[in-house]
Amino acid sequence: MRIFPALIAAVMLSPVGSAIAADETAIEQRIRSLVPNVDSLAIAETPVPGVMEVQVNNDVIYMSEDGRYLMQGRLVDLETQTDLTDSAKATLRREQIASLDRGEMVSFGPEDADYELMVFTDTDCGYCRRLHDQIDDYNAEGIRINYLAFPRGGPQSGTFETMVSVWCADDRQEAMNTAKAGRTPPKAQCDNPVEKHYRLGQTLGVTGTPALLTPDGSLIPGYVPPKQLRDRLESLDAAVASSAD
Repeated sequence: MRIFPALIAAVMLSPVGSAIAADETAIEQRIRSLVPNVDSLAIAETPVPGVMEVQVNNDVIYMSEDGRYLMQGRLVDLETQTDLTDSAKATLRREQIASLDRGEMVSFGPEDADYELMVFTDTDCGYCRRLHDQIDDYNAEGIRINYLAFPRGGPQSGTFETMVSVWCADDRQEAMNTAKAGRTPPKAQCDNPVEKHYRLGQTLGVTGTPALLTPDGSLIPGYVPPKQLRDRLESLDAAVASSAD
């Protein structure tokens, strides 16, 4: 869970006895007075009386209705076994990935697959390579894999340069196969989305690879074998259908 140092510090330094009226405008004013550079902010009720959900940029925190108390952590409904914090974050992620250009991804599998995933990947990551070794098995399970670049070492790393070469190759799939096999694809340069993907991954809370994202914003961290991944995706679909009912 990421911490908001500026926000926490501002709360600690603010007068603890100054309660604010229980309304969304007051909470928004409180947040913006503490952290003036907030890019986006949304406030919603939670099932817990007196506790408000506050989406600050791309993270979720909770505040008391009077704006006095700030809580950071996960809100879980034990009756339904629903992680309400993750559901809120999924909404944020869905909005971020909705406008992604599929043409900027390196894709494996038919366009009419039962499921498609956006996968933040690093060509030097062991579990990423393990996933790629089974790419045909994922496709056979009806899962299309759309790779986005997430070189864990950042823009100054050798992996970053390798991934630029992959995205700039005439045949991106073949270059990806080469890199995932531990070999070096032919060096290439072009106008590419590698750094954009990397920054997007950071914004979405990706901290390791592979990181799997469904189109509805659900995040599945880490390697999952093909059959288990198909089962996981079916369970997610069933949960969505159940909540709709």
